[in-house]
Amino acid sequence: MTRPVCVVVGVGEGNGAALARAFTGAGYSVALLARRTAFTTELARALPGAHAYACDVSDPSSVASAFAAIRGEMGHPATLVYNAGSGSWGDVESTSLDAFESSWRVNALGALAASQEVIPAMKAAGSGNIIFIGATASLRGGPQTAAFAPAKAAQRSLAESMARSLWPRGVHVSLLMIDAVVDLPSTRRNMPDKPDSYFLRPDDMAQTAVFLASQPPSAWTFEVTVRPFGEKW
Repeated sequence: MTRPVCVVVGVGEGNGAALARAFTGAGYSVALLARRTAFTTELARALPGAHAYACDVSDPSSVASAFAAIRGEMGHPATLVYNAGSGSWGDVESTSLDAFESSWRVNALGALAASQEVIPAMKAAGSGNIIFIGATASLRGGPQTAAFAPAKAAQRSLAESMARSLWPRGVHVSLLMIDAVVDLPSTRRNMPDKPDSYFLRPDDMAQTAVFLASQPPSAWTFEVTVRPFGEKW
């Protein structure tokens, strides 16, 4: 039996790798997209049926090339997980126009470009999943998120518009918002005084994404927020 294809856009050692492992475990062949392929090539060797592709989500031509290769080598994706989400930090006076545009390109423009690559086949099949990994910054602009929060807000609005358009066509669009410090070696080094319960474990988050991709259409979720119990909200 052919395994369905899941594309994870934005694969690093934290959430992206966890998403790749989780969807592989759920029976998918996973395409791993990142700007650089040193890490994803190694990860692909450890995951049955996985392939690594270079992709700069801020460049629509790079997105188009990557997805053309995926369709040619793996088939049409049944699930897209858009995990690319970098951003610069600073207040409105210190944020440069280039930094603002770059954050928007990664979080919003790339999300649209990737989605447009998979929507036609999903509509034709009458099924599919598009999951955006978002952030609660999309709901509020903090003093130091003058570039990141607007970009994530654009991503959230895009996801909501897509859901209203595509749900009736059988395509489940959802938003998994992270409200947490992700458990990574770098965050552990920067916060050595924090207990384990302070951090969100990427593998646990990834199981929520798999859950979203397996929901029956009569009870689809659009937005879910994941956070450890110690997070203030």
